[in-house]
Amino acid sequence: MTSRTTWDDVVLMCDDAVTSVPVEDAGDALVDVAGVLAFTGATVAARHVRRPVLDRLLDAAAALPSDLRLALNEGYRPPALQRHYFERYAARLGTERPTDDAATIHRLASRFISPPAVAPHTAGAAVDVVLTTPGGEVLDVGCPLDASPEESGGRCYTAHPDVTGDALLLRRELVGAMSGAGLVNYPTEWWHWSYGDRYWAQATGAPHALFGATGFDPADGG
Repeated sequence: MTSRTTWDDVVLMCDDAVTSVPVEDAGDALVDVAGVLAFTGATVAARHVRRPVLDRLLDAAAALPSDLRLALNEGYRPPALQRHYFERYAARLGTERPTDDAATIHRLASRFISPPAVAPHTAGAAVDVVLTTPGGEVLDVGCPLDASPEESGGRCYTAHPDVTGDALLLRRELVGAMSGAGLVNYPTEWWHWSYGDRYWAQATGAPHALFGATGFDPADGG
């Protein structure tokens, strides 16, 4: 009998298939997307990604229909900030689910925030993106960027069945453009895509990740 997979039957960042992937950093520098790709985020650090990631983002942007634009909301994230986000969300889940043990909370938290040890944002290998109009208006693709599984009723999952109509069509455009450019989606977050990190390696069968966590000081300019 063939097992049936569902929209939420996905590999998570905390799974052994991801955490066991070795890293052999290729050494590509972090580069600023300013001037070459629209940016909707708030910090200088978040504008930065590894050069091969930016190349693929530009390919994805070029593949979209003429009435859509790709915009970066966040790329690089400092390790300390990643840890803060993960621990804060895990603590919230622990309060909401007092009967769950620590391992369960860790797994649930990793649906939405990558565990710090494997987080692709800290490697400059992951991006959170949105679709906009040519005038810069962020388009509705079924739930807001950064809406948790609880806040979105699960619609943050890329393949959630409740996402229909125009939102579904937009998601399909995003998936086609980003995957066609060689980026891999984290299926629990429609907005999260990566290249060269452990999750990418697991998804593509690569023998190792190309990028590991890296330091960055915005004062350096990259």
